[in-house]
Amino acid sequence: MTLRVLAAMSGGVDSAVAAARAAEAGHDVTGVHLALSSNPQSYRTGARGCCTLEDARDARRAADVIGIPFYVWDMAERFDRDVVQDFVAEYAAGRTPNPCLRCNEKIKFQALLDKALALGFDAVCTGHHARLADGVLRRSVDLGKDQSYVLAVCTREQLAHAMFPLGDITKAEVRREAERRGLAVADKPDSHDICFIADGDTQRFLADRLGAEKGRIVDTSGEVLGEHDGAFAYTIGQRKGLRLGRPAPDGRPRYVLDISPVDNTVTVGPREALDVHEIHGERPVWLGEPPTAPYDCRVQLRAHGEVYDCTAVVDGDVLRISLRAPARGVAKGQAAVLYDGDRVLGSATIAATSARPALQGGTRA
Repeated sequence: MTLRVLAAMSGGVDSAVAAARAAEAGHDVTGVHLALSSNPQSYRTGARGCCTLEDARDARRAADVIGIPFYVWDMAERFDRDVVQDFVAEYAAGRTPNPCLRCNEKIKFQALLDKALALGFDAVCTGHHARLADGVLRRSVDLGKDQSYVLAVCTREQLAHAMFPLGDITKAEVRREAERRGLAVADKPDSHDICFIADGDTQRFLADRLGAEKGRIVDTSGEVLGEHDGAFAYTIGQRKGLRLGRPAPDGRPRYVLDISPVDNTVTVGPREALDVHEIHGERPVWLGEPPTAPYDCRVQLRAHGEVYDCTAVVDGDVLRISLRAPARGVAKGQAAVLYDGDRVLGSATIAATSARPALQGGTRA
């Protein structure tokens, strides 16, 4: 079946090969590069980001080689509102956001997909490393590059119009295929870090927008140990850069346990105080029917993080997750993504955590 496919082309090797595969499969493919900055020169140069002028040029050259039409769509205003400003607001609220997850949710599979469908396209094709078949989202065969975590915020309706051609091959195979196809991006380094922070200095980026505001660093008893210039500079589980006035009585390292934007206080303590057994998630998104009883599955709590055995319970609009073994460094604002084997069940945004004992277990579908 021939589909009209809009291929999102970032200028990297993954999206170029994905577009080429969609075209080779016989689909009517059009390439589009999303201009996410109103001033691209202000974003980092080279291949570290995904919002540079040279990325747009690389995407255009790839489309020429593939032999498909190519356009640049300006989504800078939407990106700033839904990703950049959201990123700043989340840190101001004491949470740790994942901007790549938000970009997939708000830009690629909301703004882009909505516009594509309005223009008569059947599907949006991206270079994400994940597998999708019959509405079921699964991990990529290349677990080191798997991106199912950041796609788990997409709804069933959105995934019904998505295409991920790279889920069945490894990143090394993607590069070899790009070279065979004559794509100049075959050896282009992967983008990393946060694309809209030009120099990679997240702390300074946030300080410029939120303003430096001194506050206290305290231990779990409330004793003041030091001072900070802004609680936004810290994240749960952080060990380095605490600038404490004196070492712990036992000489052991201390970690960030809590961030309170209300009184601008950062609480630190021993590593074991980071242990979390229960997680409450808000705004759950289900790729199938939500479980009606406690359900045994696995959960991933940050991109490329560990996966934990757990029991999930749906309680109205809240997802309660009880871990079999404690997790550490669980930050509010990240996503909790549930898996059954390699299949994505759903996701929720982490709103609260506790060290209460785990539940005894549930059922499996």
